[in-house]
Amino acid sequence: MSELSEFLSQWWPALLAFFVGATPFGFLAGKMKGIDIRDHGSGNIGATNVLRTLGKPIGITVLVLDIFKGMIPVIIAKSVSDSSSLHIATAITAILGHNYTFWLKFKGGKGIATTAGAVIPILTIPILVAIATWLLFLKLTRYVSVASIAAALAIPITLSIQNLVSGQWDRVVFGLAAFVCLLAIWKHRANIQRLRRGEENRFAPKSSSSKTPS
Repeated sequence: MSELSEFLSQWWPALLAFFVGATPFGFLAGKMKGIDIRDHGSGNIGATNVLRTLGKPIGITVLVLDIFKGMIPVIIAKSVSDSSSLHIATAITAILGHNYTFWLKFKGGKGIATTAGAVIPILTIPILVAIATWLLFLKLTRYVSVASIAAALAIPITLSIQNLVSGQWDRVVFGLAAFVCLLAIWKHRANIQRLRRGEENRFAPKSSSSKTPS
């Protein structure tokens, strides 16, 4: 019991992050509009599908909430401990909570927004580069999946450049960068198959004035 108490006293931010990350804001937004978001569009509970299905105001709200549910637990972890291991564990559990939410039988979103929120307090410059990369590739291709994969790749690439310039390598932090990159690509494996078949839908947000699907 004392070992469990000691574990909880040190690692509670990581446990909190999993439960916060698991909150399916996209699913809840759909329910508030009388639909199951999983039955519409791509079937994903993330902000992109919500924006496509329910319009910009709701989609942007879900996007912001998904970002902050990743960011806030990591900020808390950094405020209570100087342990980089705790910070990284908290970021990872927040992302996993979103991607594999226990509220929906462990079937969550792709985690791009939550990943950005969770990682930006740790990898600020790589995430800013990733956001710019996402916007650039979305503008060029109109494929959210392509933009998301490009942004994921930008994280470890940018960190590698930073490390080469500084001459300092932190394997644990680079491991986090590699993890979020590979997880994002893995979650987009169905999109990659659709892209190869020419069946992936281009991004087209639903007008906020359009009728909510029934």
